[in-house]
Amino acid sequence: MRWDAFLEQVQERGEYGTPQEAERAACTVLALLGAHLVGVVRAELAARLPETFAVILLNPLQATEPLSPERFLRATAAWIEGATEKTAAWDVSAVLSVAADAAGEELTQRILLQLPPGYDLLFGRPEHT
Repeated sequence: MRWDAFLEQVQERGEYGTPQEAERAACTVLALLGAHLVGVVRAELAARLPETFAVILLNPLQATEPLSPERFLRATAAWIEGATEKTAAWDVSAVLSVAADAAGEELTQRILLQLPPGYDLLFGRPEHT
């Protein structure tokens, strides 16, 4: 997926006023997500993202343990200046739903298998519970 197309979709879904807001959310969420994915799944997702976001996903923020969806939202809020858990939920859903579209259903399903229960809603895929 092209950089501008990815950002446009994140901006639209997140209802951000500027591309910079969408980019900030995407960078933070993908850096946190990268800490929770391993091996081929992370590499395959990176291959379907714009190069800059792929690098972020492949060089993630460090996580000492898998985060539940609730803790993932709190971590996102902590990394985005001025964010709350409510706005972080919006950020995470906007970015992860676009990433899921870029990944396709089969890869998204494998991504969800690597994550704790409950991430399906963050990816906009509640049917995979």
